[in-house]
Amino acid sequence: MDDETENMEAVQRLLLRPEFELLPLRSAIDQIDFLPEAATVTITASHTKGIDSALGYATELAQRGFAVVPHMAARSIGDQAHLADVLDTIAEAHIRRIFVIGGDAKEAGEFPDALSLIQAFEALGHPPPDIGVAAYPDGHPFIPDDVLRQALKDKQPYASYMTTQMCFDPAIISNWISEVRADGITLPIHLGMPGVAPLHKLIGISAKIGVGDSVRFLSKHRGLLRRSAFSPDKLIMGLADAIADPSAKIEALHLYTFNQVESAEAWRKDWLATLDS
Repeated sequence: MDDETENMEAVQRLLLRPEFELLPLRSAIDQIDFLPEAATVTITASHTKGIDSALGYATELAQRGFAVVPHMAARSIGDQAHLADVLDTIAEAHIRRIFVIGGDAKEAGEFPDALSLIQAFEALGHPPPDIGVAAYPDGHPFIPDDVLRQALKDKQPYASYMTTQMCFDPAIISNWISEVRADGITLPIHLGMPGVAPLHKLIGISAKIGVGDSVRFLSKHRGLLRRSAFSPDKLIMGLADAIADPSAKIEALHLYTFNQVESAEAWRKDWLATLDS
């Protein structure tokens, strides 16, 4: 089997069972009918709406048979009692995975960052079975790279996997994977990738979450900017070598849908049909 065939088989494996990320907005419910049966769906945390909004959507989706992964922002959890209530809600909904981030709230309660929240799970005695943490191939707008790397190392003993935040440059992602593996970080990767979305929405969200190098990458490629929508075709092709490399440990595809599930799912099905043929 040649390298290209191996790469495409590896890409196909990821496309068969992706994760779909939804924003906790009213439009999320409208997208449910476009999700594959029993799909894995993550619900983002919003510091403006609070954790209850994300948990409400997560509970409804879990009741409809989806494997739900609510995001939990540490800075949005007030104290141990609040955390205990949140964990009880998650357990009652039979949700077995959560994704922990620090969050964007300006003022924090007892938990200033993701690590302090994860360690509090242990203190309460009933941590969720699977915990995901964030990874930043393209850096973070407010946190230096060396601090990010150390935080990832500190969270590694508690976590089951790490999801890469949005990045449009396959070279940046591939180089980052090589660096973290060489640095002793062994967590499996859920490869974060934008789905098909209106380009103006994608660039606006990218600017807000601080993926500056990636925004500049898009801006340099004027052909992309002439289009009305972004497609991840070139991005997934540019990462095919890494996806097929066992040492990279990329185990899942995480699609940032921006609540555009219909277009993201159409893209996925088109790719699978092409690969099957």
